Amino acid sequence: MPALKVVIADDHPIVLLGMSHMIQRDARFTLVGEAVSSSQLIELLHQHQPEIVITDFNMPGDEVYGDGLKMIEYIIRHFPAMQILVLTMLSNSLIASRLEALGVGVIQKNHMQEEIGQALSTLSKRRSYQPPTSPAPEADNPPQADTLFASLSPRELEVVRLLVAGMSVTDIARQLSRSKKTVSTQKIAAMRKLGVDSDIALLTYCIETKLFN
Repeated sequence: MPALKVVIADDHPIVLLGMSHMIQRDARFTLVGEAVSSSQLIELLHQHQPEIVITDFNMPGDEVYGDGLKMIEYIIRHFPAMQILVLTMLSNSLIASRLEALGVGVIQKNHMQEEIGQALSTLSKRRSYQPPTSPAPEADNPPQADTLFASLSPRELEVVRLLVAGMSVTDIARQLSRSKKTVSTQKIAAMRKLGVDSDIALLTYCIETKLFN
């Protein structure tokens, strides 16, 4: 069986180097490209048409591709046969559930050492990787917070994630290819569901509950 072509993407050099070494040592795969941004990643996918892409969830994006769900959904639309494995530091179960519903494998970066071998074996058989168990809620996260976060839609959660990262509504609208009115509506809906009434309160709430740890 010919080796499967792989493209990897991560803006953290150590993670990228580690993944590169692992792929290059495995005869089942051929590493055909490395990217540090979503633009580079999409360019490599068009250029090499790999069978597998392994990418970070949070990466420097741009107005066209963004990162997070927007980037993943773009890859799925334009490369439907490609297998996707997402590496992330986010422990939010809603994001993980959304990715799994899209047929995307997910590995928490703090579990990479334990899971990456099994993930690569699964991908080599052209199957989607599923983690051994769903991520457990954060121990410091009160049950009420988990319930509130679960009430957010994936798009509302994406808007909150980018707000907490320091982006403005205008920047988010540009990155997600939505109107400012749509993003503002999603922001207000998320704030209402979380029971906060200002940007400062939203940021504080997300930090205290470790939503995007």
